[in-house]
Amino acid sequence: MPTGEEARKIPVKRPPQQATVQESAPGSVRINKRMADMGMCSRREADDWVEKGWVRVNGEVAAMGVMVMPLDRITVDDAAKGLQEQQVTILMHKPMGYVSGQAEDGHTPAIALLSPQTRWNLDTSATRFNFSQLKGLAPCGRLDIDSVGLLVLTQDGRVARQLIGEDSVMEKEYLVRVTYGDVQINVQEQFPADQLALLCHGLSLDDQPLQPAKVDWQNPEQLRFVLTEGKKRQIRRMCEQVGLKVVGLKRIRIGNVVLGNLPAGQWRYLGADESF
Repeated sequence: MPTGEEARKIPVKRPPQQATVQESAPGSVRINKRMADMGMCSRREADDWVEKGWVRVNGEVAAMGVMVMPLDRITVDDAAKGLQEQQVTILMHKPMGYVSGQAEDGHTPAIALLSPQTRWNLDTSATRFNFSQLKGLAPCGRLDIDSVGLLVLTQDGRVARQLIGEDSVMEKEYLVRVTYGDVQINVQEQFPADQLALLCHGLSLDDQPLQPAKVDWQNPEQLRFVLTEGKKRQIRRMCEQVGLKVVGLKRIRIGNVVLGNLPAGQWRYLGADESF
């Protein structure tokens, strides 16, 4: 007879006809989507947990792809919860010259900067670094090679969904140094107010209207952008449309988490008392 631990790992699939009945029921959704919508995990994690037999629907071990109804009770095994608690989220001050994702065109990915030596010495987290934490660690959103600032890397699907999920409206704040034609000093005085209004609302990229943004002057040569979306090179392309050239771009906040005094090229763990 298998032990309790072994039994937990043996997937027990529902009869195929039961899944078929639920699939045709109005209001039903796939179990991985329901679990992600509930904030339990990402869809990928849900599929992994179902495959391992760690998920139950109304007390029965769930089958891969089974459809569930709004009132169905979904529970997960302690093994899944324990695995999730070990997942880390890392905040990095990405310097210029590194790409945020996979290596491309010979450029080094930001994850290559992660080591015990580059951990910020003022990090208050009790989490101990080990190289196994690099497995499954992925950036949540782009930060271009010529941009610097806050980059979030996480193993936690809940964090990834919150920051870059299809329904995410997470604010991201940037400081952007600009020039206007030949004007490099006191750009604010020369830049038309109606063009600033366009940056806030009215521009389109890739034939799609942009969501409203908050854009204002921080000093005569620097704008502050607050966006809730993240199209490729969005700020630079927005500025080009109104005659501005970006000469420096730094992300300083994502949601409630700020870059603060984290030095360039260093990183820290997301604190237990922090959330986006």
